[in-house]
Amino acid sequence: MLNTVRLLDHVRAAMTCIRFFTHGAKSYTELGDKQTWLLKIKDHLKVYLQEVSRSSGRKKMALTFRKKMSAADVSRHINTVDLQMEVTKFLHRCESSGTSQMTGSSLPTLFGNNNMKMDVACKVMLEGKNIEEGFGIAFRVLQDFQLEATEVYSKVAKQLVKQQKYGEIRQLLKCVNESGVAAKNDGDNIILNCLNEFKNIPAEDLDNLIQDMDSDENKVRRGTPLARAKQPVYCSFLTKFCLPLLLQIQAYVMCNKLRSAYLVSVRQEKTRAVQLVQHVRQLAENSGDDVVKAICTQWLSVHQPKTRNRLPQGTRK
Repeated sequence: MLNTVRLLDHVRAAMTCIRFFTHGAKSYTELGDKQTWLLKIKDHLKVYLQEVSRSSGRKKMALTFRKKMSAADVSRHINTVDLQMEVTKFLHRCESSGTSQMTGSSLPTLFGNNNMKMDVACKVMLEGKNIEEGFGIAFRVLQDFQLEATEVYSKVAKQLVKQQKYGEIRQLLKCVNESGVAAKNDGDNIILNCLNEFKNIPAEDLDNLIQDMDSDENKVRRGTPLARAKQPVYCSFLTKFCLPLLLQIQAYVMCNKLRSAYLVSVRQEKTRAVQLVQHVRQLAENSGDDVVKAICTQWLSVHQPKTRNRLPQGTRK
């Protein structure tokens, strides 16, 4: 690296410092002890940025073999280093305090590809005392590198299920909704993407989950079909997040809860209820659920508009 500095090749020197920072590290505790390399990266990039600024408009230097980079790219890399320093300090603190629970063969940093950057965002959210503690840093990672946020949030939610931190799922959705940039259905999509994981939660743990989340804003509203029918606790969990109607029904279908899908459908305005019940009946027929199919058929026989057989005008007397 000294040779690159002597030759004033600060970009290559910065890249070499990155390799020194990441090489051989197995944990963020180790990376925390190597943060001086991050400071060296910034120093080299800042010096290069100053040289670019001074040489602007002047005759190009003779050392054409130096690695070059635009001023915009240099500034972007400096921002990456700053963010990596913040990530390193946070995760170093988490590992030191014993809150870290994630293990893996690779150690993600912001100097890798987008998949690795997404792993960093997940790691930051999962290794704090709670989701909210690391969400701000993770959100900046997602925004700065324009990563697929919903994919990251879904991955985090699935990991929370595996860690049996069911109450943290609600905290994650709250943070996503309050981020200011979430799409209308982001929270719903996170839940739907995790349904397969939710199926594996033991009934007792699901019971505990509902108790943990038993706040006024999340209680099942009195008079809803789920509250009156005393549906399984899993169905109550879905209702607590107030999924839009079609997504809610889709969630029940994915969990083989066609009876719950029927109960939600029949509580809607009549015209829409008929359409939804017809849909549920078709799903029940496809899945071989004769009981729900019979219930839907019975309801439709009463509520579905009857088509009148109109006689041709020529037959009227």
